[in-house]
Amino acid sequence: MGTTATATSGGALIHYTADQGLAWIEINDPPANTYTYEMMQQLDTAILKARMDDSVHVLILRGAGEKFFSAGANIKMLASVTPEFKYYFCLHANETLNRLEQTPKLVIAALNGHTVGGGLEIALAADLRLARRDAGKIGLPEVALGVLPGTGGTQRLARLVGKSHALELMATGRTFSFEEAEEIGLVNQVLDRDNFFEEVTAYAKQFLPPQKAARAVGRIKRAVCSGLEMPFAEGLALERELQQHLFQSEDAHEGLTAYIEKRSPKFKAK
Repeated sequence: MGTTATATSGGALIHYTADQGLAWIEINDPPANTYTYEMMQQLDTAILKARMDDSVHVLILRGAGEKFFSAGANIKMLASVTPEFKYYFCLHANETLNRLEQTPKLVIAALNGHTVGGGLEIALAADLRLARRDAGKIGLPEVALGVLPGTGGTQRLARLVGKSHALELMATGRTFSFEEAEEIGLVNQVLDRDNFFEEVTAYAKQFLPPQKAARAVGRIKRAVCSGLEMPFAEGLALERELQQHLFQSEDAHEGLTAYIEKRSPKFKAK
């Protein structure tokens, strides 16, 4: 099931660990795990590392400590820099989250604590969001600071929960429970508090070979993420192109053959 080696790269602000097909990317500035320009640089490096590692099939984001996934951008940093730097910082953060969203591998945000402001914007760039029961609040309260969610929040939240609901949540700045977030489709599942990371790991492993064709999962992601930004006919054309690539893969041959032979397929992500 992927590589059995473990590779860890540090940096004080992002911890990266890859093992058995999973890459864990930990936001590491407790207690609130707020991010700075330096942290975004390290996050960008970790995303690229996971993307280029053929043994990694699923990326999992988490926050260090018990209280926060992330509270977003470091407010003291933002208050101390020029408007030009604020703009540059938001531009760089957007580029990093776009890279995360466009990585052709499944990305899971494991919301182990409060997930607010830019922290939720990071989670919105993931494909799936799993939350720890009774562990915190979620929301985009930037309006209370006189600004808007400027790292993709206005665009991704509206695409996820609908225009009217997204407008209400951002204009009020209300934070709410993970259970309510699950009800509106912002969170995919709320998992057990005590065994949260064990359950996240088990959930993520269902997408790994040999049980799952990881290349197909990645192409499904690309078809959905890119297709949503295209006219319908162009989205269908992209779908056909990606399907043709998959038809030429070893995994497609294995999947079709296993079906005919009435056995479970053993995929290799090839």
